[in-house]
Amino acid sequence: MAHEAADAAEEEVSPRRLNVGVILRGVMFLLFALGLLGGLHFYVAARLAAGLPGAWGVLAYAVVAALFLAIPMGFFARRALHGHPLGAVVQWGAYLWLGAFGPVLSAVVFTDGVRFVAAHVSGAGPLLSPGVQTGAILALAVPTLVWGYRTARGRAKLEKVRVPIARLGKGLEGLRIVQISDVHIGETLDSKWLSRVVEQVNALSPDVVAITGDLVDGPVVRLRDEMTPLSQLKAKEGVYYVTGNHEYYWGGPAWEAEVRRLGITVLHNEHRVVSRGGDALVVAGVTDLQGGQFDASHACRPDVALSGAPEGAPKVLLAHQPRVASLAQGLGVDLQLSGHTHGGQIFPFMFFVRLQQPVVSGLKKLFGTWVYTSRGTGYWGPPLRVGPAPEITEITLVAA
Repeated sequence: MAHEAADAAEEEVSPRRLNVGVILRGVMFLLFALGLLGGLHFYVAARLAAGLPGAWGVLAYAVVAALFLAIPMGFFARRALHGHPLGAVVQWGAYLWLGAFGPVLSAVVFTDGVRFVAAHVSGAGPLLSPGVQTGAILALAVPTLVWGYRTARGRAKLEKVRVPIARLGKGLEGLRIVQISDVHIGETLDSKWLSRVVEQVNALSPDVVAITGDLVDGPVVRLRDEMTPLSQLKAKEGVYYVTGNHEYYWGGPAWEAEVRRLGITVLHNEHRVVSRGGDALVVAGVTDLQGGQFDASHACRPDVALSGAPEGAPKVLLAHQPRVASLAQGLGVDLQLSGHTHGGQIFPFMFFVRLQQPVVSGLKKLFGTWVYTSRGTGYWGPPLRVGPAPEITEITLVAA
């Protein structure tokens, strides 16, 4: 019966429920992104073709154009050709190139910079001929992509962080919260990979486990079996979960129901009180900032989440996006745990993430609250991490 209830909830939240404004903004952003991406692809193709003779240069333009078109085709294949072998091939190709494009673009810009400095600053003339530049681009990009794939698919790095908390009672001194975020089980990450994450978390014997959103990239009916290892998470004071934006692309209420079925506490704009040694800690959680666009009852409300919390008790807030800290200011939150950014995932995109989020990764104080932003435990889309490694975070609370 629980399965049928989750499936029914998923069907209730469909794109038809989005308002016209949300759809138009999404279309405009998509067109802008494709236009920008298309221009950058032309730049890369021009640099590669410049170093190749005759027909090879034309072929370079054709290959880069095909790779650009593969990106939107991959997202289309994800839905239209799900379960078909061709769909898997197209989607993997799109993901791999989407991830590869960042390092390739960086290599092109870097070698262009070297040529410019050599020609216009040192006066020594071009250091790199077009042919040598093409070779240098490949020599830089290919090892980077191999390293990025191994990093993304490898074991998550354990980050240990100590956070000073005011009013922390002696009974709570040293309490450890293990955070995972942005797991993104879906097309390229499965139950086998998730089992390894669960084993890593349980090996730490945490007091609390916090899952800060973006668990999935797909509907409940397709990913239910892949998520079963999550039910094996263990923590002395409970395992808590809040939604991320990706859950809402596939049915936010359905995923909340499924996570509850797995025995995990869902914090839907609500809180729980953890008591140890006679001292209390408030663990609160909010829905994702985008939740209200899909369902009004899923609007992000830190004020509701903390309503009725015991006076004087330190407060930890689970919120998928770091910028929720601006909504929570004045509510007495001592520590906010977030994710969403992936730390940028693939260089150089972390610099663009900073335009939207106040913290890309790590610990920072915002509006009087400590905010820790995880780089994420999995990855989205391209099976690559160039720069920011995946992480599992052990946060230890200490008295300020």
